Amino acid sequence: MSYHHLRLACTTLCAVVGLFASTAASAIDYRNIGENVIVYDGASRQATPQFILLRGTPVEVVVAVDKWVKIREAGGGLGWVEKNQVTDAKQVIVTQSTAVVRQQPEDAAPQAFSVAKDVLLEIQEKPNKAWVKVKHRDGQSGYISIKAIWGI
Repeated sequence: MSYHHLRLACTTLCAVVGLFASTAASAIDYRNIGENVIVYDGASRQATPQFILLRGTPVEVVVAVDKWVKIREAGGGLGWVEKNQVTDAKQVIVTQSTAVVRQQPEDAAPQAFSVAKDVLLEIQEKPNKAWVKVKHRDGQSGYISIKAIWGI
């Protein structure tokens, strides 16, 4: 292999590694479903419906193409919804069978309340490293471990 070809191969490899590194370093884009929505297997209303997501459900935006976004829901389901059907992230979903919401952001704090899996909680404050302040639809609020939720 000539020096020129070797240099071209190294340059190409460095560009590819840089692309993957920048992609891995970028933040995950979580949003919420604005209204109940049908999720399709393609970026078209003529595509096959896959499942329905309810208003407020947190989703990860995988890619956006024109008027459509490919999303992933907490259970791993992938599909396409129209871009105008997703809103800024304001809610998270509980992923543990039961999760404790505490009065302060620490494991030893008294329990404020507990919630079951798949309950939606409204985000009240920007999360810190391990906790986020949330509010239940009945008005109770407190801090939940980020390990117990999805969508943030």
